[in-house]
Amino acid sequence: MKYFSGFCLKNEKELFKEYLEEGEFVVAGFSYGAQKALDYVLTTKNRVDKLQLLSPAFFDYPKKIIDLNIKSFKENKDRYIKNFLKKAGFYEKRYIGECDEKELISLFTFDWEKIKEVKNVKIEVFLGEFDKIIALKKAREFFICYGDVYLIKKANHFLRS
Repeated sequence: MKYFSGFCLKNEKELFKEYLEEGEFVVAGFSYGAQKALDYVLTTKNRVDKLQLLSPAFFDYPKKIIDLNIKSFKENKDRYIKNFLKKAGFYEKRYIGECDEKELISLFTFDWEKIKEVKNVKIEVFLGEFDKIIALKKAREFFICYGDVYLIKKANHFLRS
């Protein structure tokens, strides 16, 4: 399995073991990592049978909100990351990785429409019922056109109760 971590995270794959399917031809990603996983599937020459998107970072924020997030990140990166992850429902220092402003901008402006280009790959999307990070309803409506969408009851962005 090829796995892509979420924004400012590392080694969090273990948090999702109950959802992830191990296998040589599986690609998965959490949140920002789901964006990277999709990009990988669209550009790799390697065989991919399944794409698993865990709480894909699907936003519907106006430019003003994105700009405020970028400003806050620039002012105090550590505080921003801590607040962002606490809002997401899970914060442990051991999972904090490197990230930068460019990745934050990419996180908020990703074009999910390119998922239409995925061919012959089974897509599974896992969403938390109480996710306070993404545009949950719009994400569910969007992804249901491209694969199996699982709504995890009482779960947050990290798919935890």
